[in-house]
Amino acid sequence: MQTENQKNKVEQEEFLENLGEASAVSEAFQAGAAGEADEIMLSTAELLKQAELNAQEHHDAWLRAKADADNIRKRTQVEIANAHKFAIEGFSSELLAVKDSLEAAIKVETADLTSMKNGIDLTLRQLASVFEKFNLSEIDPMGEKFDPHKHQAIGMVEADVAPNTVVNVLQKGYLLHDRVLRPALVMVAKGKAS
Repeated sequence: MQTENQKNKVEQEEFLENLGEASAVSEAFQAGAAGEADEIMLSTAELLKQAELNAQEHHDAWLRAKADADNIRKRTQVEIANAHKFAIEGFSSELLAVKDSLEAAIKVETADLTSMKNGIDLTLRQLASVFEKFNLSEIDPMGEKFDPHKHQAIGMVEADVAPNTVVNVLQKGYLLHDRVLRPALVMVAKGKAS
């Protein structure tokens, strides 16, 4: 029995030794974990601070970009308003020469019919030159097929031409580039009655 008691005693001593070692390991682990936890907390705080700084930088950049966009929008609105306001400036300045010619013709006191006609012809050529310079062209569709996009039919008449052909132009129309400013007023041929 004694050997069994001795055996138990040896086991108890080993158990206590193991328990002491485990306790020491546990304490060391807890101390290390606390240090690591402090390091993690410190690292997290630094990361949070850095993230806040980055967020503030991005917010400031966003505010600057928003202010720039607002300034561009306002400047563009002013430029568009000025473009609308002064869009016909070039055309207007070219028409001044035509007006000057007409005023000069009126001031002539001893004008005969021939000189008056020549002056009016010259003024009309000036006006046609201004129109050409600014892509303003006439629509004179005599003899053409009726086009409802460019012509406005006032009436229909019997004629010896194909139906829907323009037979009389009452008033010329005008195009600005490809856009109709005023359609030509026309009379159109109707089909012959059987």
